[in-house]
Amino acid sequence: MVVRPQKTKFQLKIVENIQTLSIWANNPWRRYSISLITLLIGYFVGSSVGMVSAVVELMDPVAAFLSVAFIETLIALRRNFRFQKKRKFLVLLLDSLRLGLFYGFFTESLKLL
Repeated sequence: MVVRPQKTKFQLKIVENIQTLSIWANNPWRRYSISLITLLIGYFVGSSVGMVSAVVELMDPVAAFLSVAFIETLIALRRNFRFQKKRKFLVLLLDSLRLGLFYGFFTESLKLL
């Protein structure tokens, strides 16, 4: 007999919010607007990490390690959610965030040339 762990109130609230957001985003314009907002947030975070690590100069390897670890975590989450039909919107948001981070890092690297 397999005993399932008890779902906490916090876990239920997070899952309910994601499902509510997914239902609200059935309209394509809403879905793409949230995706664009997520992309821009990712770009902002990526360029901010690049600027802050460039100013401090001692944290370049640490910032690079944390950035790669975060992007790899997003890739692993995408692999887990890819085949679940209820999680298609979450996969779209994860891809937008990852693309924004990558674009932010790329533009910061061009500034250093």
